[in-house]
Amino acid sequence: MLPIQEITFKPELPKQVSVAIIGGGIIGISCALALARKGVDVAVFEKGTIGCEQSSRNWGWVRSIGRDIKELQLAILANEFWQSIQSQIDVGYRMTGLAYLAKDELEMALHQKWIDASGASGARVRLLSRAELARFLPQSSRTWDGALYSAIDGVAEPTMATRGIAELALANGASIFEHCAVRGIDMSAGRVSAVVTEHGVVKCADVVLAGGAWSRLFCGNHAIDFPQLKVHASVLQTAPIDAKLDVAINGGDFTCRKRCDGGYTVSKLGASVADLTPDSIRLSTKFLRAWLKERKYLRLRFGRPFFDELKIPRRFNIDGPTPFESYRVLDPEANNGMLNDAMNCLKQTFPSFANATIARTWAGMIDVTPDGLPVISRVERIPGFYLGSGFSGHGFGIGPAAGAVLADLVTGDRTQVGIEDFALSRFCS
Repeated sequence: MLPIQEITFKPELPKQVSVAIIGGGIIGISCALALARKGVDVAVFEKGTIGCEQSSRNWGWVRSIGRDIKELQLAILANEFWQSIQSQIDVGYRMTGLAYLAKDELEMALHQKWIDASGASGARVRLLSRAELARFLPQSSRTWDGALYSAIDGVAEPTMATRGIAELALANGASIFEHCAVRGIDMSAGRVSAVVTEHGVVKCADVVLAGGAWSRLFCGNHAIDFPQLKVHASVLQTAPIDAKLDVAINGGDFTCRKRCDGGYTVSKLGASVADLTPDSIRLSTKFLRAWLKERKYLRLRFGRPFFDELKIPRRFNIDGPTPFESYRVLDPEANNGMLNDAMNCLKQTFPSFANATIARTWAGMIDVTPDGLPVISRVERIPGFYLGSGFSGHGFGIGPAAGAVLADLVTGDRTQVGIEDFALSRFCS
């Protein structure tokens, strides 16, 4: 197993590569690893640093349970990828098991309904009875009816994972360039011919956009309407504590998973805020159903982000500086009120956390689509252009598999799971 070291990236741009990947988050880096292993000459261009945005700011869950059924095969494949990655380099992956706790019979019935819907997917999940669940949890002040549980789900460390996968990609021949924003795409004879970066033009046959929350802006400048909004999500980390909890859990009003450093990552589904922006208005008809469905967990907020985004041009010339250089990293402040609520719920539920202290808090921006599913797709308007974005808060866990499937798409190989439900065309009216 390789230890993660400080990665040395190539200082000079190549004149030409086969595939250019825009975005150095877990999706883009995983795609680069898969392409490099296929023998493809691939380069990743990141406007900030590897994994600097949501890829390093998420909960660190690697889960199959509770997913949209359309995403389940991808999640199952990802569990295998994480095991393989951890055998090669330490990314903090552990098969801890993951449980969605149920407070009553109604929630148990909903969990059973999900199991029934998962059908022939091959998901290794089951319901835990009240007595079975008690063996996984420390003493609790609350009575749980049971849980939806997978023994093969687990966790990894977001601050380690993307850079660890990047090191594997480099070892397999990929090139990675940090602080190198891609301004746009050049075309020739009706298809992709190059990417225009802030440091020069790099010719290529294919381009993969894995730009996370920036993907809509990039697509829009090339007249591609990608319906995507940003959701502000907050997380906290406790100092190391012996709380007698190893399984990752969703308790409804809090989530919790043990970290490699002995502390816990804590948040809750309700720690997400959708700031109203000009795009919220433009895309309101597409997102209305999603907002209504998630209103229990997602709060809408109007404030400064509306006016900040109003200043960002939707169309810009790629021959000079672009918004991607002006705003290199989305680094929002954490919503400490919501996080304190989650922490208090955790302490009230499990007395073993009574002395837990908050070591730090942070936030990131999740890229979401109207149906909560990612886009893993060709962009039909521009031959040679591919999109892997809109992972709606699920990207870290399924990232290695999603990147590999994107690589299959680019090379024309049969994808390892079906991706018909992830086509960009599903949003075309």
